[in-house]
Amino acid sequence: MPHKSNDAASEECHHYTRLVQVPWDIRNYYHQRFSIFSRYDDGILMTDGAWYGVTPEPVAKYGTTASKNSRRLIYKNRRKTAEHVANASPTEKAILIDCFAGVGGNVIAFALSSRWKRVYAIERDPNVLECAKHNAEIYGVHDQISWYQGDCFEILMKELADIVNHSVIFASPPWGGPGYRSDPVFDLLGMQPYSINDLLNPFLSLTRDVVLYLPRTSDLRQVAARVQKDEKATVIHYCMEGASKAICAYFGNFHFAE
Repeated sequence: MPHKSNDAASEECHHYTRLVQVPWDIRNYYHQRFSIFSRYDDGILMTDGAWYGVTPEPVAKYGTTASKNSRRLIYKNRRKTAEHVANASPTEKAILIDCFAGVGGNVIAFALSSRWKRVYAIERDPNVLECAKHNAEIYGVHDQISWYQGDCFEILMKELADIVNHSVIFASPPWGGPGYRSDPVFDLLGMQPYSINDLLNPFLSLTRDVVLYLPRTSDLRQVAARVQKDEKATVIHYCMEGASKAICAYFGNFHFAE
């Protein structure tokens, strides 16, 4: 049997050690476990559903390349997120809020960057959040993160209302399952359970600086449509082993080194 946390809230958290333990539909992801978490063998916990959406560690942390400009979007190709968010964010912003923390793929990298005075992690699913807390302990950053379980929109407007305007919001929302891969151009207006408008309307009403982590085939016309007149957003492709894995769309006062 796979290892499970002893905590009652974590019955769905597993640490698979043999392929025969792994449900057939996530075995391909299990083969990539050390790309997802390099310290997987130290006891990383995952729910079965989390395998589909966790950000691989190389994408979360490392990389570099080139860029080109258009009228409303700036395109770049990179292989890192946490360092990029840290370096490009306004210097006066010292708080990072991860609105869909999952099992910790991004929020752990944010904490490891040492850029933020405090990192806040929000996750709706209590089992997934328990995995994230456990995984953050493995990476030695549990105490650098404040943990919230519940709806991110409610938490931003209530518990974190006093700090959100002074924060950078990072959101890696659900993309509606692995079926997004079959779409040559991914419809952000039809993304489930939250469309791009469902995300940006509340986020941008709370803070100017928002980063969305989205499918690599996202319709960039829909991103550009959310850019205010006389402003630009930066869109970055994040790559692993030479292939794009996802994009980030940066809205707000972010500054990127050439």
